[in-house]
Amino acid sequence: MTHVSKLPGRSLTDGMVHVPGGAFRMGSDNHYPEEAPSHRVVVDPFWIDATPVTNRQFRAFVAATGHVTVAEVAPDPRDYPGALPHMLRAGSLIFNPPGGPVDLRDWSQWWKFQFGATWRKPYGAGSSIKGLDDHPVVHVAYADALAYAAWAGKDLPTEAEWEFAAWGGREGSEFAWGDELTPDGRHMANTWQGAFPHENTKEDGFARTSPVGAFPANGYGLYDMIGNVWEWTADFWSARHAGDAPKACCVPQNPRGGPESDSYDPGQPAIRIPRRVLKGGSHLCAPNYCRRYRPAARHAEPVDTSTSHVGFRCVIRAP
Repeated sequence: MTHVSKLPGRSLTDGMVHVPGGAFRMGSDNHYPEEAPSHRVVVDPFWIDATPVTNRQFRAFVAATGHVTVAEVAPDPRDYPGALPHMLRAGSLIFNPPGGPVDLRDWSQWWKFQFGATWRKPYGAGSSIKGLDDHPVVHVAYADALAYAAWAGKDLPTEAEWEFAAWGGREGSEFAWGDELTPDGRHMANTWQGAFPHENTKEDGFARTSPVGAFPANGYGLYDMIGNVWEWTADFWSARHAGDAPKACCVPQNPRGGPESDSYDPGQPAIRIPRRVLKGGSHLCAPNYCRRYRPAARHAEPVDTSTSHVGFRCVIRAP
């Protein structure tokens, strides 16, 4: 099969890594309830981007297609019954650290919907991505990631593909690289140091996103699978994994998550916005709040939502 890149002189798999596929135990019984139960699955071989999609790459896509992101379009009032009219403006969520300790059960203490925040202006009016060409693109909703993938001749990974790739050929340790978060004091990913959300000691060198490849690659040669930005996957969210197959012959192969109907937020029954699975954690994951800097960790994200700490990468599946 011949792949033709959108970029002259490059094949479609340039900048990608071949992952051999195989069987592994997906999920975890030792951490957050949504990661359980641990269960055996099989994934076929595939190619995956070595890094999250960068601002430079996303700019090329927008220049070629004229794509307008979800964050650049005012929300339709029909999709958000009961919403305050003055809030139905184009924008995106940005991390806005408070001045001191706050109730960690109230995420509104550190997230702000910023009018005018987009992938080009990650912190709203007056900000830009100048000097951030090699940082992951952020403020991309699910439709934006999917549109980029289609343009590039690729797809978004399933949760199982993503998790298998994140392990890098190892399995069963606490983290993707071993059993210590910072072995010998070395930071292996862009995460949060200090008391989240008000104290960021930046021991890893970064307050927010970092250039892709700034931290060590995993065993497959993949960068930033853990930390930096959360990454979209193709699977609808489900509150728990399915358990192990009753017989060895029936281990799920290339599982695709649950149905769309199970993905809706039960806390907002009037809003029927599907949620997809995010993987990998971000620069905001901290030991005192969000220990999701692990391959099994997962998070629900409405498909219409974009933030300053969510990006994506793409895959190509074997024909």
